[in-house]
Amino acid sequence: MRKFTNHVEPWGKFLDVKVNATDVLRKEVKSKRCGRVFVSSVCDGWQPIEMRYKLTRECVKTLVNAGFYVTILTKSKLVKRDFDILKGHDNCDLGCTLTTIDESLRFKIEPGASPTWERIQVMEDACNRGIKAWAFLGPFLPGLTDTDESLGKLIGSIASLPLQCVCADKLNMRPGVWGSIVRFLNKYRPELVNWYERLFFDDETREQYYHNLATRLLAIAGEHSLNGKLKLVF
Repeated sequence: MRKFTNHVEPWGKFLDVKVNATDVLRKEVKSKRCGRVFVSSVCDGWQPIEMRYKLTRECVKTLVNAGFYVTILTKSKLVKRDFDILKGHDNCDLGCTLTTIDESLRFKIEPGASPTWERIQVMEDACNRGIKAWAFLGPFLPGLTDTDESLGKLIGSIASLPLQCVCADKLNMRPGVWGSIVRFLNKYRPELVNWYERLFFDDETREQYYHNLATRLLAIAGEHSLNGKLKLVF
């Protein structure tokens, strides 16, 4: 987003409010063929300022009413406010991203997000209202949120929910991600820096890690009777 908006502030430290988004969308849906819209993959549509502007709410309402299929993914409990829009519609579903059950670690990784237990409650409440719900697990941080114990607790926390599916993702070890990761590790877990460096920049080490993670995720999902619902997206 910095590349397209020319912001000089670090990612997460700037915000542009597209105040005319709903007006533009209402015109667009009249001339576009219905399809699927994902809200959202880069920025969270239900970040705190959405409480004031309600832009995401109105955009989702416009899309659903126009017959578009809306898939929601968020880390915010604020999405519960919009259950009245989603309830009773087949052309929408709701997913919540979960990274870890460990709240102290969760807060260090994603301080602006709702606590994990609140997101789990969002999915449970959605299911109780007949809204199709699913979970997105990850991306997992090696040595931090990917241990068997951590994965078992996370998967176990949602195993009883009637979810449509459970997706699991790896950490995308692109060079552009390295800077933010190493800053986080230097602050909280400096002893892991050398291992992460091998994971990021040694292809064989990285591929072995991904294979091991996938194997363990499938095994743990099986232990919680989620074999048929778990989808690895890596």
